[in-house]
Amino acid sequence: MNTLRHGSRARLAAVGFVASGAMLLAGCGASNESAPAAGGASSSAAAEASGTIARAGATSQQAAMEAWIAGFSSVAPDATVNYDPTGSGAGRTQFTAGAVQFAGSDAALDEEELPTAQQVCGGADNVIQMPLYISPIAVIFNLEGIQTLNLAPGTVARIFNRQITTWNDPAIAADNPGVALPATPITPVNRSDESGTTENFTEYLAAAAGADWPHEPDGVWPVQGGEAAQGTSGVVGAVGGGQGTIGYADESQAGDLGQVHVRVGSAFVGPTPEAAAAVVEASPRVTGQGQYNFAVELDRDTTASGAYPVVLVSYTIACTQYSDAAVADTVHAFLNYMASDEGQQAASSNAGNAPISDSQRSAFQPAIDAIAAAG
Repeated sequence: MNTLRHGSRARLAAVGFVASGAMLLAGCGASNESAPAAGGASSSAAAEASGTIARAGATSQQAAMEAWIAGFSSVAPDATVNYDPTGSGAGRTQFTAGAVQFAGSDAALDEEELPTAQQVCGGADNVIQMPLYISPIAVIFNLEGIQTLNLAPGTVARIFNRQITTWNDPAIAADNPGVALPATPITPVNRSDESGTTENFTEYLAAAAGADWPHEPDGVWPVQGGEAAQGTSGVVGAVGGGQGTIGYADESQAGDLGQVHVRVGSAFVGPTPEAAAAVVEASPRVTGQGQYNFAVELDRDTTASGAYPVVLVSYTIACTQYSDAAVADTVHAFLNYMASDEGQQAASSNAGNAPISDSQRSAFQPAIDAIAAAG
């Protein structure tokens, strides 16, 4: 069985939604035979959902969640879905503590969290982790008169490791011929909270930058100094409010800040949803963690043309069974809407993320169909 830890949850990404221990019963999850097909959130099953469910977690997918909740509310008016964007680490903590029905995280449950989640859900095969939100992580900066810069992975690493300290450094200039780079000091901005975005970003640096990034992947920022901010919006605000600042954030929330194109092979690739999806689609699934665990091993140091490896994959983590039938029906209906083509397009329109593919949707559907009241 593959196991993960926060320092080397290497090449894994996830977002989770967790079941409350008070609402779950031990035992095997049963298939929900009345479940609608993917995209069927407008069916009678969704219309009849009337439970209240809560989730907490990743700030990166907040815009997508707003679209999912709005769309779901239109077909399930009697159901209530609450989302608290507390950050990935907090979401996983609330999940394993049984405080919410599902949680959001941009990193997979680690080797300590996964057994706890399995216990909460009543068994290894009762934990669901599905990548329903895929988005590039943009390396964002604020430098007057410049909107795009090309940077090699090692250069990005040395900037965030505080070894390259001015914007006219020769390493930056080498990849940006003809760009008038100022001598402005560089101020790196990182997340102050434990963050799946941080973990995904440091995974990329560790895999692609080699010796230029001597730190293990981690959800807690490993470099002292610089400027720190809470949540995705905090980092975006700090970068936008400074001059010479640079940070990392879900591309959907980058706004009009400058964005880095990173070197992949011999080309420089920008953070588009299509380029991010290309990496995820080609990444192998982690095995040995239960039939409904769809965590993937991301190819962070790919040289494939058109792929953007600084990617964030948010998994939905839920349980296959709940002791409260109304909660089970609502979790099932909401996840079904999230995974549907309608739900994915709604999220993409609002957040700019990459919709999952039809093949991914087909693979995830049995997990959604397994959500039911314990009996």
